Formats: sequence, structure tokens, C-alpha cells
Amino acid sequence: MGDALIPLLAVIVLFIGLPWLIFHYVTRWKQASSLTIEDENLLDELHEMALRLEERMQTIERLVAADQAERQDELALRPVESGPAAAPPAITDGAVERRDIRALRAREQRI
Repeated sequence: MGDALIPLLAVIVLFIGLPWLIFHYVTRWKQASSLTIEDENLLDELHEMALRLEERMQTIERLVAADQAERQDELALRPVESGPAAAPPAITDGAVERRDIRALRAREQRI
């Protein structure tokens, strides 16, 4: 009796259990492959958010470009000095020298 039980279980598992398991997960996979209404709403919301962020990035890029152009125009209009005063500000430990800070403050007050 014990010798007949193992082949019987093997046949049941191969011809009943295994196909049932495969078909079970195939139907689950087909059900999960379609988007639900909640998923579609979430995708629409994310798409709208991405478009708004893209518009913001374009606005920021335009502002930075305009600011950069203004700064370049300002630098182009600055008179060229000769001698030791024309040297770029010395940077010491990440800070501009005091005389350069005073010059910048004086320039800001004139503007």
C-alpha cells in the first residue's frame, strides 16, 4: 500500500495541482495587468504635476538667463582700470578682502 501511495500522489500533483497553480497565477496576472480607475487618476495627476514643474523650470531658466545677461551688461559697462587696483579681488580663506567689500558696498549705495 505504501508503494502505491507515492506514485498516486505524484500523478495527482502533476496532473491536478500543477495545472491549477499555473492557471491560478495566469488569471491573477491578467487581472493585475489592467489599470484601475484609481491608477489612471493617479497617473493623470502625476502628468499634470510634471507639466506644472516643467513650466516652473522654464520660468526659472528664463529668469536666470535674464539675470546673467544683466550682469554681463553691467560688467561690460564697467570702466577698465589699469595698475594694481585693476587686479581681481584676492580671496583669502573663502572671503574677499575688506577693501573689496567696502568698494562693493559703495557701489551698491550709488545704485
